[in-house]
Amino acid sequence: MSMTAAGVVFILSLVAVLAVAYRYFGDYMYRVVVGSRHSVAERGIYKVLRVNPEGEQSWKAYAGSLLAFSAISLLFLYGLLRLQNVLWPNPDFPGVTNHIAWNTAVSFVTNTNWQAYSGESTMTHLSQMAGLAVQNFVSAGVGIAVAVAFVRGFARRRTNELGNFWVDLTRITLRVLLPVAVLGAIVLIIGGAVQNFSGGHDVTTLTGGTQTITGGPVASQEVIKELGTNGGGYMNVNSAHPFENPTSWTNWIELFLILLIPVSLPRVFGRMVGQNRQGYAIIAVMGILAIASIALTNVFEIGGAGTVPHAVGAALEGKDMRFGVSNSATFASITTLTSTGAVNSFHDSYTALGGMMPMFNMMLGEVAPGGVGAGLYGMLVLAVITVFVAGLMVGRTPEYLGKKIGAREIKFASIYFLITPLLVLSGVAAAMATDNHMTMLNVGPHGFSEVLYAFTSAANNNGSAFAGITVNTGWWDTALGLAMLFGRFLPIIMVLGLAGSLASQQPVPESKGTLPTHKPLFVAMLVGVTVILVALTFLPALALGPLAEGL
Repeated sequence: MSMTAAGVVFILSLVAVLAVAYRYFGDYMYRVVVGSRHSVAERGIYKVLRVNPEGEQSWKAYAGSLLAFSAISLLFLYGLLRLQNVLWPNPDFPGVTNHIAWNTAVSFVTNTNWQAYSGESTMTHLSQMAGLAVQNFVSAGVGIAVAVAFVRGFARRRTNELGNFWVDLTRITLRVLLPVAVLGAIVLIIGGAVQNFSGGHDVTTLTGGTQTITGGPVASQEVIKELGTNGGGYMNVNSAHPFENPTSWTNWIELFLILLIPVSLPRVFGRMVGQNRQGYAIIAVMGILAIASIALTNVFEIGGAGTVPHAVGAALEGKDMRFGVSNSATFASITTLTSTGAVNSFHDSYTALGGMMPMFNMMLGEVAPGGVGAGLYGMLVLAVITVFVAGLMVGRTPEYLGKKIGAREIKFASIYFLITPLLVLSGVAAAMATDNHMTMLNVGPHGFSEVLYAFTSAANNNGSAFAGITVNTGWWDTALGLAMLFGRFLPIIMVLGLAGSLASQQPVPESKGTLPTHKPLFVAMLVGVTVILVALTFLPALALGPLAEGL
């Protein structure tokens, strides 16, 4: 079987299984978030937190709880990393330096998992498990909770209540993330991923000396990473490491885990608003954008320009032969279309246009299907903008699911969209205007692409790296940490504010002038608005980087 044919079979099999998961796993998550019964474990958590599980919160109270939880998580994780050298179990690792501890704490609390260090030689077992792995769960849970609260804004009428953050986070973590993570870890262990706590063994280095490679909870960290759609992992090269991703079929499993929750959430949306067809429309938009991205990335890498790619039939540099060029390109597309950031190949070695595609995926806002929760609420914000644009075109007050999109609503949606480009472009400008860009490995357009990719990944909470640039400095750790922090929580505040505004409305009945938001016309409009907004915003930056290099 040719490389192209194998890649097509890989993608089609993934789509087929996800189509089944959309229905059944989506229905399961719907029952989790709308159910009224609480398990014994959940009641115990509510008692410790002194939370009334029957009480609900306004959007401001919901946002306040979320920010308070995240702030406490950030302080705890920062302290744990700084003090890890005096805590057990510690394989003789020193405490993490202040700027790396800041960057890492922000990274994992914001569901980014950008790593400016080598995990297996920097973090102790306690930091990995009690700090980073815990945040893999709860930061992903926060994203899903925000998505659910946003959907309640569409589903409810004349109320200021969006649910209870503590109940949503607890249920999502215990009933969705934990069970699937356990099952996924078992599958990866069967596939050859390592799971141990051994002291380590010596390997000979290129200089003739030795270094100790410590053991650790590799398999469980890997599946948590993939399920929570985070990059990173116990080894800094994550899914390119044979301990974490041993074979081509574990590569398929990891992509399935990455996509499982984001693909299923539109089903939850459709069920909660009482119209499954609305969920189908949203997943159709996500699917069109995803398939287009995967196809283009494969084309650019398999038919890459240049003497060497033409001679060998594809752009092989930076690819692992266990996976091949096509499956590596597919992996790169999916992990940047979602907010995963895991890699199984070296993005810096991609062709100019092939390397542009992961950047463009993140610039889309990672909405196809996006991160856990973040993809759904990002796409719904774009849907709000689309109906507003459509309303302007026909001179009618725009409506979405019976809710009017007025000045207040479009302000929330517009600010949401503008936050990430502002962070990305400001960060790139600051780096290029100072000596800090001198840490990039390459000069010219490719070097600019390395800087652009770093801030795009951070502000979109992706966590993948273009590589070829040294970011382990005080300036870079601080700047990227700020991009991750503001890129996560400022949009969330806008989403919850928009949800509160929608929930307070009395739905208006449909009329002949109402734009159907479940038909192909709206799907096409939403795809167009998404691509055009990104193109208008980022085209000048892309022209200075990957487009210039490609030409």
